[in-house]
Amino acid sequence: MATEELSVEQLLTAYRQLLLIRRFEERALDLYRAGEMRGSTHPYIGMEAVAVGVCLALEPTDYITSTHRGHGHTIAKGGDVRRMMAELLGRATGYSRGKGGSMHIADLERRMLGANGIVGGGIGLAAGAALTARLQQTGAVAVSFFGDGALNQGILHEVSNLAAIWSLPVVFVCENNQYAMSAAAAWTIAGGDPAGRAASYGIPGVTVDGMDVVAVYQAARQLIARARSGQGPSYLVATTYRFLGHHAGDPLNYRPKEEVDHWRAQDPILRLARQLQAAGIPATTLAALDEEVTAQIEEAVQFARSSPHPTVDELSCDLYA
Repeated sequence: MATEELSVEQLLTAYRQLLLIRRFEERALDLYRAGEMRGSTHPYIGMEAVAVGVCLALEPTDYITSTHRGHGHTIAKGGDVRRMMAELLGRATGYSRGKGGSMHIADLERRMLGANGIVGGGIGLAAGAALTARLQQTGAVAVSFFGDGALNQGILHEVSNLAAIWSLPVVFVCENNQYAMSAAAAWTIAGGDPAGRAASYGIPGVTVDGMDVVAVYQAARQLIARARSGQGPSYLVATTYRFLGHHAGDPLNYRPKEEVDHWRAQDPILRLARQLQAAGIPATTLAALDEEVTAQIEEAVQFARSSPHPTVDELSCDLYA
């Protein structure tokens, strides 16, 4: 399939989204360290190009499922950073009315079906959304984001098998950030490139540079178009890296400095900035975008801080029995 080049306007949109995720995560860490956030947070810093590149290739009516590291996916799908920040601070104006926290944000209006604290927990949900799209003939596609730690979960095998048999419109996106908590992917993933596993289900498997938002977009666009046309599921493995720890309190004593330096030199924001400047966008324009995004995030923090806490009667809401 031929690739499609993004316009400068689209690249600027992608750049703003990358910045929005980065600044949100940085501010969330600040709030955690200041004791304003209950529970931990799992930074998406360094991995932003995967969420932005994939979601740039989706339609508003398409579905995504997320992971415990879901802030970036939510923002890339168009989520409201004010409601996200309010959720992190446990306020009633948050996505889950302050009761879910960082790992349980969902935005059903934008077809973001939820972050998930269970490793691989969103994989089956994405297949269910894809089956819904198939039965209702809506033409929608589902994308399941998961980390390399979920590659060895049984649900991925079961769902991949079923999705292939039924030709479901779903794309399984593995964010291979090199570590499942502190376990290096090289120690835990048999068979080399995880994309090769797709062949056992008779479906395509593609590996892409997950630090390059354009490369991710182009690969995702082809696989999403394939799914939408009725040709079934596929694997997209994005090779990326989390710059920070598994969670906010991770001591990070298991990664060599040379490795971290190598990946930080491939920062997706800096890479896209260089591409935009080569296309004639001045550095001052990019700096102004950063200032705009930073102000937006700070406004979200103030919105969250000024929002009320949930009332006691919320304890009995949203219960099945």
